[in-house]
Amino acid sequence: MNEEITNTTNGQLSQQFKTLEQYLSSRIIGQTDLVHKILIALLADGHLLVEGAPGLAKTRAIKELSEVVEGDFQRIQFTPDLLPADLTGTEIYRPQDASFTFQKGPLFHNLVLADEINRAPAKVQSALLEAMAERQISVGNNSFELPPLFLVMATQNPIEQEGTYPLPEAQLDRFLMHIEVGYPDNAAESAILALNRKEALEENKPSISELSQESLFAARKEVVSIYMAKEVEEYLVQLILATRHPEKYDSKLAQFIEYGASPRATIALDRCARANAWLSGRDYVTPGDIQTVLFDTLRHRIILSYQAEAEGVNSNQVIEQLIQLVPAP
Repeated sequence: MNEEITNTTNGQLSQQFKTLEQYLSSRIIGQTDLVHKILIALLADGHLLVEGAPGLAKTRAIKELSEVVEGDFQRIQFTPDLLPADLTGTEIYRPQDASFTFQKGPLFHNLVLADEINRAPAKVQSALLEAMAERQISVGNNSFELPPLFLVMATQNPIEQEGTYPLPEAQLDRFLMHIEVGYPDNAAESAILALNRKEALEENKPSISELSQESLFAARKEVVSIYMAKEVEEYLVQLILATRHPEKYDSKLAQFIEYGASPRATIALDRCARANAWLSGRDYVTPGDIQTVLFDTLRHRIILSYQAEAEGVNSNQVIEQLIQLVPAP
């Protein structure tokens, strides 16, 4: 496979990203939804929280992306003994001239994998929070800007909870999307075995030309300028407002939601819906685009009540009810 991604604009950029999506899907088998949502985050200039059992190609996904997008990649393994300076960097003393020089940490990269983010203590999580929200690092009295292309993909293992530090709601809200990754089906499992054998024999070296940052930033401008009808925008807003005032739609639903989504969720839903429409080759947003990304943009922003937990109701079920209750145009 040898496709080319060049620095072009307008409609050709959408086709280039489609080629990129097809290529990544051939390298990350059985996780087409994860690949699609990663590209949405890349276009929407946001960060990802990916949750799934070990061995489901979460790390592989971001590594494969880093090989076809212009920029550098850094993996950080989060552990309980990690310090904020291990992420941000620290000032190094230079005895030859009795001065201090700042040595940049691993966050000063374009694509960052925060592996098992919930294993690090609150101080480390807050350091990452500033980087994600402000796109800068503060060390002492100085602040250092991060590169224009900066994407954090954090992973969580839902199975092991011993020795973990749950992410606070304020930090969860900084993630553009929270993606849940499941197991592949039978056909995908067989394809994974075949790909693994080819890799062992070094027979799987398909190449694809690197996507430049210039093309990526041009694509982001196209995504923001996509047309959204007033009725569709109102539908988007009503979905968010329904999480804050669910009693207007259903009294039972109101008992399940403790706190609704913030305006940051409205912005995230808007940008992700536009990116989904653009990746689909359309220059307008439909209600279907909003529903496609609704679960990933809201599941970590809706805080459920004790009654919901007691009755075994999760955020996905609440969002499903919202789709049914809020009328689409």
